[in-house]
Amino acid sequence: MLAFIKHNSGDYQIDLSKPLDISIPLRGNESNVRAWNLNAPVIEPHREGDFIGKVSEGASTNFNDISFNPHAHGTHTECIGHITEENYSINRQLTDYFFLAEVVTIAPEKYQNDFVVSRKQIQYAIGNKKCEALIIRTLPNFEEKLSKKYSDTNPPYLLEEAAQYLVDKGINHLLIDLPSIDKEKDNGALLAHKVFWCFEGKMRTRATITEFIFVNNSIKDGTYILNLQLAPMENDASPSRPVLFKPIMP
Repeated sequence: MLAFIKHNSGDYQIDLSKPLDISIPLRGNESNVRAWNLNAPVIEPHREGDFIGKVSEGASTNFNDISFNPHAHGTHTECIGHITEENYSINRQLTDYFFLAEVVTIAPEKYQNDFVVSRKQIQYAIGNKKCEALIIRTLPNFEEKLSKKYSDTNPPYLLEEAAQYLVDKGINHLLIDLPSIDKEKDNGALLAHKVFWCFEGKMRTRATITEFIFVNNSIKDGTYILNLQLAPMENDASPSRPVLFKPIMP
C-alpha cells in the first residue's frame, strides 16, 4: 500500500508494506538490553489470592503485570521533562509523528579516556542535507546491542559541541543506538541533553531524544521518512517504536 506524505521540503511517497523497525522490544528476562545498574524488566502473571493470570494455570486469559524503566530497558523517547523540575510529558510534547530523517553511521573516536561522537563527525556525515530527525548508528554494529548490559561500561556519547551543531542545523529529533547521549558517569552534568534542549535559554520543549534504538546493517545510510510511535504515557519518557520508510519521489 502506497501513502503520500506532504512535507515542507516536498511531497514523498512511501510503501507502507515495507516498514523498517529500528526499536528494541521489551523482554521480561535476562536477555533484555539494560543500563544504569537496573535488573531485567519483569513480565509475569498477575497474582491475587488463588488467582493466577495465566491460561495454562487455569485462568480464562493471560493477564500480565509488567515492571520496567523506560530509560533503562529499551527503546524510549524522552522530552525535556527528563531534566526539569517542571513536569513535561512526552505524550503532550510530541504531537507530530512523521519526519524527514537522515540515517548516518559513525564510528566514535577516541577522546581522552572515552569514545565519543564529535561535531566534525556529524557535520561530515550529514553534509548539506536538511532533515528534522537524525538517526545515528554507531560502529561496531553487532546484534549484541539487542541484549547488551551497558552498566559500568562507559559507552560512547555525544560531545557538547555535537549537540550544539544539531541545534544549529534545526534538527528536533535525535535517535541513537546508545543508552544515553551523555557520558554514563558525569556527576549529573548532562551536557549534551542540556544543549540539545537549550536548557539554559529558550527551551526546545518539542524536541525529543530517542535512545536504545538498533539500526540493522541492512538499512543503508540515507534519507527516510520516520514514523515515531509512542506508548501514550504521561511521563517524561515512553517506550517507543521508531519505524523508517524509504521515500519514493512521486
